[in-house]
Amino acid sequence: MASSARPYLTPEDLAGSDFERDIGAPGAFPYTRGIQPDMYRGRPWTMRQYAGFATAADSNRRFHYLLARGVTGLSVAFDLPTQIGYDSDHPHAAGEVGRVGVAIDSIEDMAVLLEGIPLDRVSTSMTINATAIILLALYAAVARRHGTPIRALSGTVQNDILKEYVARGTYIFPPRPSLRVVTDVMAFCAREMPRWNTISVSGYHIREAGATAAQEVAFTLAHACAYVQAAADAGLDVDAVGQRLSFFFNAHNDFLEEIAKFRAARRLWARIMRDRFGAANPRAQQLRFHTQTAGSTLTAQQPDNNIVRVALQALAAVLGGTQSLHCNGRDEALALPTEESATIALRTQQIILHESGVANTVDPVGGAYAIEALTDRLERDAAALMDAVEAHGGALRAIESGYIQQQIQDAAYRAQQAVDGGDTVVVGVNRFADRDGAAGVAGDLFRLDPEVERRQIERVRAVRAGRSEQGWQSALAAVERAARDGANLVPPIIAACEAQATLGEIADALRRVFGEYQETPTR
Repeated sequence: MASSARPYLTPEDLAGSDFERDIGAPGAFPYTRGIQPDMYRGRPWTMRQYAGFATAADSNRRFHYLLARGVTGLSVAFDLPTQIGYDSDHPHAAGEVGRVGVAIDSIEDMAVLLEGIPLDRVSTSMTINATAIILLALYAAVARRHGTPIRALSGTVQNDILKEYVARGTYIFPPRPSLRVVTDVMAFCAREMPRWNTISVSGYHIREAGATAAQEVAFTLAHACAYVQAAADAGLDVDAVGQRLSFFFNAHNDFLEEIAKFRAARRLWARIMRDRFGAANPRAQQLRFHTQTAGSTLTAQQPDNNIVRVALQALAAVLGGTQSLHCNGRDEALALPTEESATIALRTQQIILHESGVANTVDPVGGAYAIEALTDRLERDAAALMDAVEAHGGALRAIESGYIQQQIQDAAYRAQQAVDGGDTVVVGVNRFADRDGAAGVAGDLFRLDPEVERRQIERVRAVRAGRSEQGWQSALAAVERAARDGANLVPPIIAACEAQATLGEIADALRRVFGEYQETPTR
């Protein structure tokens, strides 16, 4: 674990820290103690449960199930074909339709997914990147179909393509045209969807790929700097962009380090926005973030242990000042979570809020020697890593050269060595193992209906067969023209969605202009 190896800390460990400069009051620059003066005393964090599987109808039922049990915001998972721009009947989609998220091929699927959900009152987060612009357009198109002004929509689209090149791999286009797509979303939402967070810069997947806490902060903020700079270069106002930019972090196992990590990230970002980009609006300086507990820490062995892991990770996120939280299900190392597991995960958040008392005091860990020393250390380490990225030409060039990827891979290798060697204890895996392994859960795992893929293929083909031939072709031609001419892509993509062009067809129109990215392996 990365917390201090010393048995205890003293005021001498904070000798270089200045209270007003480095810690301050909650809601005041540099926001170390939180972005609101009263934090959860005034407004609890948004309780989201990441959900999405099989067809739009299946996922819609799960959304209503979660809303009825106290979820205050939706968080949508999409299947791999949707994430990388293929319709469900494409050969590359075979075997993956509806498996790790919901399959969305057209406006008709999105309409079913959102059926019965008041879009002007429920905040929706969509975890989607390469095709984020298409899913946002589909969401807006459904709202317009039902007479809801898109200005009333609130939520977040992840839209963080840079981390795909270093941590996940669900990219389509090369980095530079992908960055143009991101800024098009920013520009459109600034004008037409002012309540929408246009990007959620993700450290979560960087950490899941094996990064350390300091690397998670550093590479996430380096990517965020690239997005803000790209927006500024496109003529967007930094103060406006900063207010609609959010972050997505991982809550990992080291309890104290994770609390400090969130505080350090908030402080470092406030200084970057003020000093590097000249943001004067306090909301543009504030790091707002969603947290998800660490999927990579879940074990298939003794899966009920995951309930404890998730509870501790969630508590660290709350003590660290998160604005939104998702708790993983106990069985996610084995399958998609069952409804029972999703309910336990939600009840975990509710118990933390209503029974633990930690929400009654703003930043209750502030001033603790161990927390403040860890916060200082993580800020220094992350800043040094960001300097190294800048020395490699900035985030975009560091990605293109493979520098960031190599740093993460090296950290992942060291972490796995520590587990294999027993230096890092994983209860139920390399210590305290039981013969029965997954007993108590394995028989009750969620199993995807094998007919899902066939039904979804029939559905997308029926949409194609029933639409106006001229309408969707003209709309796709307009998308391709906008891609070539440099016009904002969102309006023609919304029009294409309304004309029932499919997600794969729209992605192909962009592929014809931007090409596809081919990864360069690191050593």
